[in-house]
Amino acid sequence: MATVEREYASPLPRARSPGWLLTWMTTVDHKTIGIMYLCTGLAFFLLGGAQALLIRAQLAVPGARVLAPDAYNQIVTVHGVTMIFFAVMPLLFGFANYVVPLMIGAHDMAFPRLNALSYWLYLFSGLMLYFSYFAGAAPDIGWYGYAPLTLYPFTAAGRTEFWLLSLAVSAIGTIATGVNITSTVLTQRPRGMTLGRVPMFAWMSVIASLIFIWGVPPFTAAAAMLFIDRTLGGHVYDAAAGGSPLIYQHLFWAFGHPEVYVLALPAFGIISEVIPVYSRKPLFGAAFVAAASVGIAGLSMLVWAHHMFTVGMGPLANTFFSFMSMLIAIPTGIKIFNWLATMWGGALRLTTSMIFAAGFIGTFVLGGITGVHVALTPLDWQISDSYYLVAHFHYTMMGGVMFAVFAGAYYWLPKITGRLLDERLGLVHFWLMLVGFHLTFFSQHVLGMLGMPRRIYTYPPYGGWMEWNLASTVGAALMGVGMLVFLWNILASLRHGAVAGPDPWDAFTLEWATSSPPPPENFVAPLPPVRGRRPFWDAKYPELADWREADHAPAAGDERPVRRAAAARQERGAAPEPQPKRHWWQADINIVGVGIFITSEAIFFISLIIVYVYYHGRQTSGPGPREVLDIPYAAVITVLLLASSFTITRAGARLGRDDRRGALLWLLATIALGAAFLIGQGIEYTRLVAENVTPARNLFGTMFFTLTGFHGLHVLVGLVGLLIAAGIGAAGRLTARRHGGFEALALYWHFVDGVWVAVFSVVYLWTLL
Repeated sequence: MATVEREYASPLPRARSPGWLLTWMTTVDHKTIGIMYLCTGLAFFLLGGAQALLIRAQLAVPGARVLAPDAYNQIVTVHGVTMIFFAVMPLLFGFANYVVPLMIGAHDMAFPRLNALSYWLYLFSGLMLYFSYFAGAAPDIGWYGYAPLTLYPFTAAGRTEFWLLSLAVSAIGTIATGVNITSTVLTQRPRGMTLGRVPMFAWMSVIASLIFIWGVPPFTAAAAMLFIDRTLGGHVYDAAAGGSPLIYQHLFWAFGHPEVYVLALPAFGIISEVIPVYSRKPLFGAAFVAAASVGIAGLSMLVWAHHMFTVGMGPLANTFFSFMSMLIAIPTGIKIFNWLATMWGGALRLTTSMIFAAGFIGTFVLGGITGVHVALTPLDWQISDSYYLVAHFHYTMMGGVMFAVFAGAYYWLPKITGRLLDERLGLVHFWLMLVGFHLTFFSQHVLGMLGMPRRIYTYPPYGGWMEWNLASTVGAALMGVGMLVFLWNILASLRHGAVAGPDPWDAFTLEWATSSPPPPENFVAPLPPVRGRRPFWDAKYPELADWREADHAPAAGDERPVRRAAAARQERGAAPEPQPKRHWWQADINIVGVGIFITSEAIFFISLIIVYVYYHGRQTSGPGPREVLDIPYAAVITVLLLASSFTITRAGARLGRDDRRGALLWLLATIALGAAFLIGQGIEYTRLVAENVTPARNLFGTMFFTLTGFHGLHVLVGLVGLLIAAGIGAAGRLTARRHGGFEALALYWHFVDGVWVAVFSVVYLWTLL
């Protein structure tokens, strides 16, 4: 084994850095960016934890005066947003940034510069949220921001805006990260690593990324319409003008519930890596674990309204969402069974990482059981908006996901830092977290059953609430001490920790086939052949390789079997073997990335169109579409835009033949047609405003300008891209060999044109029926 480690883990000499601050600010290395995510996420986690301690101090005894009512609402709101968007999710993405390329044998993420941009957007969005305190406008609306409480006059100026803009910037960065992770796993794998052999953490990170890419657009649409209601006087959530606040809840929870699995699935991936290594066994039923993850992803999109059983959806809708919510327990239970079956009969090594993984299983199962309670409509009516829901959520997110994060930290930090964490301090950390967690949140289950509502800043000295609140506060303090122990363990290990070596755990996957920490280029020797789900283990112990999972494929880069087969066919006089069919994910990486991004944008527009259709004809005053829309005029500018799809296709065809001049001319024609469409849309807006049709006039005006305006914004973004491409073409740098980026741009432009076909049909042609 030592020979194998030396062969794959010999680092090259490191170049002297021009300056650590400049290096970290300008880096595009996935490992450095992953460390930045981890450090920033940990900092926000500590901030969110401090806010949680303030909340628990306020609720420890009746009538406490630790926080004023307004300050309490602000702390509760910022705590929730911080923990979900700026702490837990970035910690998971930090591990994904660092580990996933190493796991699949890649040298970096698919889009390194986009990866760096994603981090800086994340950091800026978090700082924007906390700047609201200095601006005197910290949000106090809850992390969900329900309308109409987020509208004037219920919320003061600035508070909702800081919340909206912070989450909007965060969503852009996170979608970019999701696109990057997915594109990396699809396009950067070595030969032999089929999708069925992708390590579980990488697989779960891809599924979680897709959930976020497809789940966040409904919330983006809801937030955009909320912003329009607040700043332009719109009426989307104004019941007096025909709007409906329930639309916001549907759109928010269409994102909010899948978001739970954006956090949970990477945690499942960590557990699926940790348990097999410390059990000395392959993951039991790995294919079922992967399939169950896909099932969870699909079902997560169909259960959002179980958060809305008390709003009066009706028995049919309640029954459907209750059934789907209980159904999602099946694939989750499959994972639990597979993890336990992996440990059963294994040579267990009870490291701190393994103990945290075991603690995750027990805690998550308890949280899942209370989730079944929430899925039962009659019971949900009794516990809705009580501390029972607070406890359930934290059992899955804090007790579940964060226990997995700690398991991943003790497992991968030696790879990241080159130093082992202290196992004795790790055990102290675990027991403080375990005891403190269950004391905190089991008590809150009891409080919920005793009738204590959430979102109250104090309570009367009767009802039996004080004892359980005090116990919950003591538990939170224990967890705070546990976090201090964890921080001390990290700092002490960086200075005095034992040297980890490249493979301290005798692990399975490729990240352990390089030095700890890895060199800038990740791998300095050829990768082990990928013939199964445990390529590094197979290279170390070929006699123990799990050949049931392998197909005896040649090693990565070994062309000899292919050449021998071709020579044999030639000797027989047979026709040459056809080239293997390329899958869509083996196309140009730019096309893959843009294609994934387009699916997110499509869901955004579908959300807006659904709201437009729902509100069609419901405005209570003012003119509607029949009175103000000029359909022939709209048809003319539609023809202009659709013609641009033809011209950009011709530009791509000319570029494919390396006819640079012809490609540039067709590209300029596309720009002219797109600009003509935008000018035509601007003329129509001017006419409508002159006729007093504005977003503030009525519900139709709000939705018309929202839907067509966002499409126009996408056209403008596409035009900027086309102008950049034209500049590159005029400089002679757009060639047939380097036209993948142009094809990706053309794909985006075709998407914009296709969206307008849907918008034109719904907004204009529908009025003819």
